[in-house]
Amino acid sequence: MAIKRAGQIVIFRFPQTDLVVGKTRPALLIAPLPSGYNDWLVCMISSQTRQAVSGIDEAISSSDTDFSQSGLKNDSIIRLTRLAVVSDSIFLGTTGEISAERLEKLKNKLAHWIKTS
Repeated sequence: MAIKRAGQIVIFRFPQTDLVVGKTRPALLIAPLPSGYNDWLVCMISSQTRQAVSGIDEAISSSDTDFSQSGLKNDSIIRLTRLAVVSDSIFLGTTGEISAERLEKLKNKLAHWIKTS
């Protein structure tokens, strides 16, 4: 797989909260961890738009300017409320990426959520 960078959308088996390996699904690379182990902070992306947590998760739809470059097939939710830290060795591939502006907005939204919780 090519060099990974924040904002890319990868495919892998997203872990469930009980640590059971979940379904293969897309996830957004938010930031690499400074551990030196090629670990990434990621968040799940789901086409189940009804699962969105208002004010935190973010919709991405076919009418958005960065949708086509994302490689997503359907309108989806970028679920900042479903985070994981995982090794890049489990990524199966990439579909695309979101815009730098959206990534910055998501990082700010995540930081605000953590600060105010």
